Amino acid sequence: MENNIFELQYALDTFYFLVCGALVMWMAAGFAMLEAGLVRSKNTTEILLKNVALYAVACTMYMVVGYSIMYPELGSALLSGITGDGVAGAEEPATYAPSADFFFQVVFVATAMSIVSGAVAERMKLWAFLLFAVVMTGFIYPTEGSWTWGGNPVFGMYTLGDLGFSDFAGSGIVHMAGAAAALAGVILLGARKGKYSASGQINAIPGANLPLATLGTFILWMGWFGFNGGSVLATASVESANAVAVVFMNTNAAAAGGLIAALIVARIMFGKADLTMALNGALAGLVAITAEPSTPTALQATLFGALGGVLVVFAILTLDKLKIDDPVGAISVHGVVGFLGLMLVPVTNPLTEDGGSSFSGQLIGAVTIFAWVFVTSLIVWFAIKLVMGIRVTEEEEYEGVDLSECGMEAYPEFTKNG
Repeated sequence: MENNIFELQYALDTFYFLVCGALVMWMAAGFAMLEAGLVRSKNTTEILLKNVALYAVACTMYMVVGYSIMYPELGSALLSGITGDGVAGAEEPATYAPSADFFFQVVFVATAMSIVSGAVAERMKLWAFLLFAVVMTGFIYPTEGSWTWGGNPVFGMYTLGDLGFSDFAGSGIVHMAGAAAALAGVILLGARKGKYSASGQINAIPGANLPLATLGTFILWMGWFGFNGGSVLATASVESANAVAVVFMNTNAAAAGGLIAALIVARIMFGKADLTMALNGALAGLVAITAEPSTPTALQATLFGALGGVLVVFAILTLDKLKIDDPVGAISVHGVVGFLGLMLVPVTNPLTEDGGSSFSGQLIGAVTIFAWVFVTSLIVWFAIKLVMGIRVTEEEEYEGVDLSECGMEAYPEFTKNG
């Protein structure tokens, strides 16, 4: 009887893991649609190709080397073909298939890389971007992941978990890491032509398809239920099922709070209802709650999301003033608000003997993740720049990277150089 119960639990938890992984994979479509809607029409094909290609690169590199860096025992089991519940060195049998764990982890890697895609849009060489994706998904992300979710000491010195660091589903590990890599690339890449005038004026460059950007936001909102909900890691018991329900509820509440807050702030500041700020507000709310969606009340989750929504508006405006050109606001949404999400964790999940987090532990963890990803990414971007260049020519940027990088346009019958 006990064995039958275990088998049922194993089957249910594995199935839940796989469904949540599929939801997170669907977020790749959300990023693709959001970015395609927020770039100009002449750059649409290339941004779509980047998103579908980076997903394939992430899946391959994480399978070949990244998973083994992040989780050495699980990685060796995967590569040796173990698909059952036995993993060498494990204290007790897993309640889900190791291959399901890999599938769930690999879509997180792709999410981190998708964040980079939008920030460097409209002026980066396609193959330079994909080369960076190889290093990011195969080495940079798995290394910081091994220090956090993997539980390994940072350069053999200290364990973040022992210092009071907690990141439930990846506000820092995934989102802030992706933003740090994006920031390093944007700094070396420079702004799009015409974005900033010599007199210091900031010129808006509207996206070509706001319905597509809105669809992308809804897809990401939906996929986030798998992102956060799957991080409970189980659902086949009363305790885990209740935890999943709370996480879903709080994830949705935070997104709603973020959108409403960003919309109100934009209305006060600009005198108009700004759709792009509202969309980024929803995403900011989702990022803010990702570090700890299981312990806040629904009202607290809404307020945390609202804080993210307010912060993202000011972050986008501040980066523009600093002449850091991010066409989709990815660095603000995932980086600035990702940090906020980490620092909100101790509010509802303080450090106790049973776990939790401290403000000092969260800060040390955030600095560790950001410093590692930013510095290593800067080195990799710089090396790629020396070897093959990372930016298209001024003429190619004017004509659109669709033609220079892909040889085709997304909307050939409607616009040219739009």
